[in-house]
Amino acid sequence: MAIITMSREMGTGAYQIAKDVAKKLKYMLVDGAKIAEVAPKYGLTPEIVDRVDEKPPSYITAEDRLQAARLKAVELILLEKAKKGNVILYGRGGQDLLKEMRNILRIRFIAPFDERVEMFAEREWIDPDLASDLIRKSDHQRGGFLHFYFNRDWHDPLGYDLIFNTSRLSHASIVESIVAAAKDPRFKATEGEAMDLLEDIILSKRVEMELLKSDKVQNLHFKITSQDGMIALTGHVHDEAEKSQVIRIAGKIKGVQKVVDNLQVMGFKAYKE
Repeated sequence: MAIITMSREMGTGAYQIAKDVAKKLKYMLVDGAKIAEVAPKYGLTPEIVDRVDEKPPSYITAEDRLQAARLKAVELILLEKAKKGNVILYGRGGQDLLKEMRNILRIRFIAPFDERVEMFAEREWIDPDLASDLIRKSDHQRGGFLHFYFNRDWHDPLGYDLIFNTSRLSHASIVESIVAAAKDPRFKATEGEAMDLLEDIILSKRVEMELLKSDKVQNLHFKITSQDGMIALTGHVHDEAEKSQVIRIAGKIKGVQKVVDNLQVMGFKAYKE
């Protein structure tokens, strides 16, 4: 069956739907709690996860780059859970993280803003004005995360296979629709190639994470691709010393069998006012 990704606007009731779909399909729901549970294995504390989770990264200072590396660790958690199959990736750009794979069922939950505010205020027993503020900030943050990190409009319908307006459809009908879609035989037919591709994505992310953590690499102005243990680096670096460090770090990652160097050295001096 398909790996399911779920994107949601706050206040749509998506989480309970995700839990019920997972129960019916006997899937693992990979949500914030599951990420926090395994985060220590990836060198992440709960505080770090909260700081980087679904928030736009930056690559300017050393601390920014460390935050970006930690975000890569969160992505690795999602990817390695996906590799086990029978999972729902809840939020965190799962549909874009796995966009090259064909056995992904991409779900989106929406509802009118006012109705989301009412639903959220009732569920959390909070003032509607506070609920409105929290939802507006959540929409801005999550939409900004996808725009910055995956260069995609959060609301673009082509990024999803099924979009549910939870104010128009019943909870039960949405759950049944997702369960039926996940059993589409076309997803089963692409599982083999998808798993091979997933291994490549995971290896690329491991290389990227280690490069972001290194103080020997200024910026990642290059693309990292992987195929069958071979890592290709395409783009530019600032000098030969940095180039050597990039190749060395990439070659030391477990699973990397060969590094293909397509890097160009381009001199660059940072502008200072």
